Parts: sequence; C-alpha cells; structure tokens
Amino acid sequence: MRLEWSGLRRPAVPAEAAEAIDPAGGEKLLAWAHDVGTGATVVAGRHRLYAVAPDPEGARVTLSRPWHLVDAGSWGGEDGILKITWVDGQRPTRFQLTELGMFPETLRERVQASVVLAETLDLGGRRTAKVVVRKDLATGALLSQAVLGPGVRSADPGVAEQVSDGLRRVREQVGLD
Repeated sequence: MRLEWSGLRRPAVPAEAAEAIDPAGGEKLLAWAHDVGTGATVVAGRHRLYAVAPDPEGARVTLSRPWHLVDAGSWGGEDGILKITWVDGQRPTRFQLTELGMFPETLRERVQASVVLAETLDLGGRRTAKVVVRKDLATGALLSQAVLGPGVRSADPGVAEQVSDGLRRVREQVGLD
C-alpha cells in the first residue's frame, strides 16, 4: 500500500527570497514566514537563519546568521512576535510573523540540532550561566560558548572561574580537551 504525503508538503520559499539567499554548500531552505513589520521573508535554512527584505531593485538579505549563534527564540503566539536572542550579545531580533507554516517548529529544531551538550551553572543568589558545546551546522565544527544570565557580569567575584570550570567540563565530555 502506498501512502500519499503530498498534502503535507511545505510550501516553497518564495522565489525572490530564495534567489536573494542563493543557497550553496549543502544549504537547503526549509521553512519560511512573513514579517508584517518590515515585509521581509524570514527563512530557516539547514545551516542559517535569514531575513530577506523586499527592494525595488530586487530582494536583499538583511540577516544571515548561523544557528549556533541563536541563544533562544521566544514566541508570543497571540501577537505573532518572535524574539530571537543571540549568544554573542547582539541586540535581540524581533519579527511579527504571519504565514507561519512550519517555521516555528523548524526554528526550534535547527537551534536544538546545533546543541551538542549544555550545562546550567548555579552562580548563587539566583544567578545562572549556561556553558554549551554547539555544532556549526555548515561545517560540523564544535565550539564552546558561555552565556551569562540576566544581571551576571564576568567581572563579578567567582564568575569567571565557575564559567571556565564549566566550559572545561563540557569540552572534556565531548572530547574537545
């Protein structure tokens, strides 16, 4: 018995956005949504997150960041706001999305695919940090990251040492040290 799955196919990324991204090197465009605020098409690729803005001279890529730099995405379902925070401390990116398709699920899956090992550190006084080994999904390279929680500074007493110890532990567990 043959099953027909054609009704479950994802709609293709709009041609203008796909042409602007020009995927290469194993990149595949997986899902997309429309940002009401800017008119951009937000695209989840196998290796990167993109935003492609409309332009009279042709669409242009305004955001292209690898998944291992995404710290988290929070979704406000009622208002359609997606807030993405970045590991490198760059200002959060906000999109007001429509025509979601599988975009939220794909975003979550891609971020999770980049996480190899994570540990939350209790720094005392309800302060935390995360130490993480992530994979660059384009190259397969492993890298380690530390993300300090709200109100935590690396210059705070003991923080640098605890984070360094945490990074050493997670790196050892995946064979990086």
